[in-house]
Parts: sequence; C-alpha cells; structure tokens
Amino acid sequence: MSVLTTPRLSMEPITLAVVEAVMSGRRDETERLANAELPPAWPNHALIERAFRADLDAIRSDPQKRLWGDRVLILRHGPRRVVGSVVFHGAPDEEGVVEVGYGVEQDLQRQGYATEATEAAVAWALVQPGVRVVRAVTPSWHIASRRVLEKIGFVVLGTREHDMLDLVEYERLASPALRAAV
Repeated sequence: MSVLTTPRLSMEPITLAVVEAVMSGRRDETERLANAELPPAWPNHALIERAFRADLDAIRSDPQKRLWGDRVLILRHGPRRVVGSVVFHGAPDEEGVVEVGYGVEQDLQRQGYATEATEAAVAWALVQPGVRVVRAVTPSWHIASRRVLEKIGFVVLGTREHDMLDLVEYERLASPALRAAV
C-alpha cells in the first residue's frame, strides 16, 4: 500500500507490526516503527477500541484484509509527529462497500486535518478495485465529524440507534464512470 500525501500530511500505511506495538502499549517501538513521535495519549485502550474493531488474533489472521487502506497521519512539515489516523474497517465486502473512520488528536482538531486526510483516503478508496461506495457512521451529536463528511461529499443515508446512541449513517459513491468499471 502506498503513502498518500496531502499539503500538510504524509498518510502512511498502518502495518501489523505497528498494530501489535500499539495494542501491546509499546510506545517506543511504535514510534520507531512509525518513524514519528506519538501523541502523549498514545497508545491507550480507548484508542485501540476506537481504531480496531477486530481483536489482534483476527487482525493477524488476515492483516491485508483487516488493515486495508488504514493509515497513520504524520505532519509533513517540522518534526515528524503522528496527529491521527484514517482507518477502514476492512477491505471491500462483496457489494463493494467499505466503511471509513478517522480521528485527529485533540490539540490539532478544528484545523482541517480530519477533512484533508479523510478526503484523500476516501478518494484513494473509491478508485480501488471492487469499491463502489464508502460509508461512515457518526453519533448525531458529533457535529465536527458530521461536517467533515459533508464537506467531502458524503450524503446522509439515515439514522439508527446503537447502544443508546443516535447514529447518522453516511455514504459517498464512486463516480458513475468508476462504478461502471467495478
């Protein structure tokens, strides 16, 4: 998987070795593998639960499928610093659907990093073989997350409840020309 670049970010593939180091709480090893300084709160249990829905054994059994498109966000200018991630929840399913999630460290939020990174990752995904749509789900109260999705062309599919949360479901289709090729 290639590195994606945006004006301010280097979006580098998340490898199995990085996942194992993060999930084991080995900060020094994670920084060495990423060749970048981690945010102060990394790694931690809440981060792992948000970023990885599958357990480590499931990721190890098929890392290419589970880590499909997952990237860590590193600042391109100044010291190499991890500022967040964009992850897909696995490779495209049989219907050509992938789901994207994203996060930026709190001290760098509201500066456009999530929008910049998610747009690049989604654009990449929509030209990959077998992908016809990218979906995302966010709590209805999470206005910043909803704005990211809406800014980059996602449309609301509907809402649903999950664990006492109202969730908004979004999607962005590949262009008609790309859909015809898939």
